[in-house]
Amino acid sequence: MDTLKALATRKSVREFTDEGLTFEDIKTILTAGMSGPTCENKRMWSFIVVRNKETLGKMAVANGLDASPVRRAAIGILVCGDLDRALPEAPDYWVIDASIAAQNMVLAAHDLGIGSVWLGCWPMEDRVQEIKELFRLPENIVPHSILALGYAAEPDLTERNLYEGDRVHFDEW
Repeated sequence: MDTLKALATRKSVREFTDEGLTFEDIKTILTAGMSGPTCENKRMWSFIVVRNKETLGKMAVANGLDASPVRRAAIGILVCGDLDRALPEAPDYWVIDASIAAQNMVLAAHDLGIGSVWLGCWPMEDRVQEIKELFRLPENIVPHSILALGYAAEPDLTERNLYEGDRVHFDEW
């Protein structure tokens, strides 16, 4: 699938089949996450791949009610920022690096025919703390988001044109 088609057809998937993902597909998705641009190539992210259904359920509870698709997913990927890799002059750039990685992973999953929904943790302090405790994250690791991945129960490849010209300004506001 070409990039523009992937962008036009990717949608959040909240209902999944029971089919699992292969290790090769998981590795391909993670490689896509690691292939995006990062600030000064600091690669300020780390990932936890969750395959255990019980842990997926706990992760959903820790992240709040809107995270219920996580318990139905084949896997969850916890996208984390690594503050030890952050730039002293721009310590919050980890958020950008993690966001780019997450976006690349949901697009790669879509290209493989795998559905996803991207759920935020950061900056909701209660979610951050619950997830940190659940996964025993070191102090320097901050949970950014959860990607719930699996095969869509009802695949939808309808193309959408989401361009909104009134939100675009050239040369000045």
